[in-house]
Amino acid sequence: MKDPAISIQDLYVSYYGNEAVKGVSLSVNTGNLVGIIGPNGAGKSTFLKAMLNLIPKDKGDVKVMGRTIKEVRKNIAYVPQRNDIDWDFPITVLDAVLIGTYPHLKLFRRPKKKDKEWAIECLQRVGMEEFSKRQIGELSGGQQQRVFLARALAQKADLFFLDEPFVGVDVSSEETIVKILKELCRQGKTVIVVHHDLSKANDYFNQLILLNKELISFGTVEEVFKPEVIAKAYKGQFAFMNEIGVSL
Repeated sequence: MKDPAISIQDLYVSYYGNEAVKGVSLSVNTGNLVGIIGPNGAGKSTFLKAMLNLIPKDKGDVKVMGRTIKEVRKNIAYVPQRNDIDWDFPITVLDAVLIGTYPHLKLFRRPKKKDKEWAIECLQRVGMEEFSKRQIGELSGGQQQRVFLARALAQKADLFFLDEPFVGVDVSSEETIVKILKELCRQGKTVIVVHHDLSKANDYFNQLILLNKELISFGTVEEVFKPEVIAKAYKGQFAFMNEIGVSL
């Protein structure tokens, strides 16, 4: 039997003695587009970073395709939140995307012509090839996010993790990004996205992880996106629930 794309057992994470993620266990099968949703302060980004060993966990076990993160790091692409990136760094759009090819280069080897051609192809896929010589800080929020998705595509990964990719992004860029993520899943890739806008969860994902420090629910959108289930995470936020069209 094929190993799940991601398997998490009893994951705990804390900041300064305060538990941010408590006892989460779940498995995600290959080829799914999964949204991590929950209220502000629910630990969504913390959960994502702990899965990837980007921050320390108190305890718990995470396996990707049956192996440790360290063993399969080359097969994992990560797009951080935009506010975690130094947009003043003197790097062009093309060079930023080329970084995605580095995990597959031999030690001390620089990208070759075929790597640059692949990077340009990835920029074309996200509609950003004409900006290849721009400094990344000169781009709009949506353009920047497209570039970092192109960098992830350049890595030829099997799993893609995106942390709040639609924050500060224009509608056109958001639509482009969602289209590409869905295409990746059709190709057998697995995509995990931290997402805050519940009104679009039903259109974007086929599975949801609903968190509020603890795992509230995990399953298909139809299973999770029910008023009585959502209400368990968004305790008392009835005005918010009505705004997104979830009646209680």
